[in-house]
Amino acid sequence: MADAATPRRVARRTFLGWWLASLMTATVITGLAPILVYFWPAPPKGQKKELITVPLDKPIDQLEDGSATQILAPTSPNSAFIMADGGGDNAPGDLAFGGFVVKNGGKVSVFAQNCSHLGCSVAFNKDAKTFDCPCHGSRFKIDGTVLHGPAAVPLSHLSWKQGGDPKQVQVDGIVLGF
Repeated sequence: MADAATPRRVARRTFLGWWLASLMTATVITGLAPILVYFWPAPPKGQKKELITVPLDKPIDQLEDGSATQILAPTSPNSAFIMADGGGDNAPGDLAFGGFVVKNGGKVSVFAQNCSHLGCSVAFNKDAKTFDCPCHGSRFKIDGTVLHGPAAVPLSHLSWKQGGDPKQVQVDGIVLGF
């Protein structure tokens, strides 16, 4: 019975094995912990989704048929519009810093200014009533569909509603917080 009461000693080989395993585990954790921040970043401070009120040059009901008015996201605080749909280089949820309010056939639409080919900012050609991309030559009809490429998909829409004032629109957007 005396043998059962004496504590069992750990062999040197077992102790060194556990010690080296602990040392290697601590080293790996110390090396990987800073890298994991890039896989699970902290949420940005101050960002929030909200309707962004944008002023227009003239009331929506006074826009001429076949015309487009450019709108820009406010810079104080920094804001961006959220694309409702997309294709090509644009995807739903991507950001646009400008857009166009378009009246075509009595219907009002709001498009992001990002070209669906590679995201360059398109410009409205008043004479041809098209949106032209200066980077690679894509052209879009006033309804946002492709007139000729290299863009293969139409311009992205922005979700919007009439503001409290007839000279305002409210566009789904995000305040970036910086």
